Order: sequence, then structure tokens, then C-alpha cells
Amino acid sequence: MITVFLVDDHEVVRRGVADLLEADPELTVVGEAPTAAQALARIPALKPDLALLDVRLPDGNGIELCRDLRSRLPELNVLMLTSYTDEEAMLNAILAGAGGYVIKDIQGFQLISAVREVGSGRSLLDNRAAATLMAKLRSDAAETGPLAGLSERERTLLDLIGEGLTNRQISERMFLAEKTVKNYVSRLLTKLGLERRTQAAVLATKMREHRGRP
Repeated sequence: MITVFLVDDHEVVRRGVADLLEADPELTVVGEAPTAAQALARIPALKPDLALLDVRLPDGNGIELCRDLRSRLPELNVLMLTSYTDEEAMLNAILAGAGGYVIKDIQGFQLISAVREVGSGRSLLDNRAAATLMAKLRSDAAETGPLAGLSERERTLLDLIGEGLTNRQISERMFLAEKTVKNYVSRLLTKLGLERRTQAAVLATKMREHRGRP
């Protein structure tokens, strides 16, 4: 059973999503909130497996909420659900620790599948979100975010982190001392604005999965 907490300022949307998820025997909605403040107050107490967050909230945004929740509850899985295919928001959501980003006109069965995937600890982006995000990441002209400042060595390091290699394995691959790799990883996370190695791994995985696709 995967437990879910819903955060959306529209009551009709929350009720519709809750009814959809509750119809699946493997999913149960344990709570909901219309604002970031209420979500921050309730989610740590309920400790759901997954928080389903709207990107735009009346007292903030779901990306900052995702970052706050993940800092308090590292084991919490987060799926962003939004009406907007905003490239910057998609990238920031991944960097904040979200495991997935889907658009609100997604089919019901696809949303259930996404909740199951992310709720089980896996990561995903729906096809449009992935295509939009990766087009931005591949475009040198559009690349103005944290990835723009990475050196070739740092990009290689990011790829190896995405492969799940340890510092020792990376040191062997890059012919560097393990201590040097550790320092490089710390600097890379700082440059990307990340707190955890796993966030870098998710970003690298998405880049690798969609590299070269139109």
C-alpha cells in the first residue's frame, strides 16, 4: 500500500485526484492541504510515502515546498502535478528532489502509474515534461541555469554519479585520487545547488536517458 498526501489549492482538483487514487486498491490518500503552510504542518506528522504537489500555491510554490519537505523527510517521495510545461520549473523540481513531474491533463491511468512509480522510490517524467526539459538542457543557447557553468570534467563526473558509481569507482575511471573525487563531488553539488548526491544522480539519469532524442 502506498500512502499519498495531496497538495493543491483547488478543492475540486483535490477531490477528483483523491477519488481516482482511492479507486486503486494499492493506493490510499491519507491527507490533503490547499497551501504550503498547511502541508508543512501536516505531512511530517502523517509521514506518507508520497506527496503529490501542485507547482503553484497561494502562499508559495510546490518546488520550494518539495525542497523543505525533503530536507525534513529525506525518505519522502515527491511527484509534481501541474498545468504548466515550464522548463525552469521542471529543472528546479528535479534539483529540489522531486522524483517526477507530470502535467494535469494526464490520463487517469497514467497518473495512477506515476504515483505507483514515484511512490515506490523510482523516478519519472512524463513524455512531454521530459522532452521539454531535455530540449532545454541540450540547447547551449537556452542553457542559462546551473548546468551552464559545468566544465567537461564536471559533466563527466555528473554522468558517472548517474551511473551509481562510488567515489572509489569514479577515481579509477577518471584516474584521480579518491580524496580528489570526493572534493570534486562536493564542489559539483554546490555548483548545482544540490544537497544530496542522489539528486545529482536523478538529474544525470534524465540527461542520459534523453540525450540525442529530438
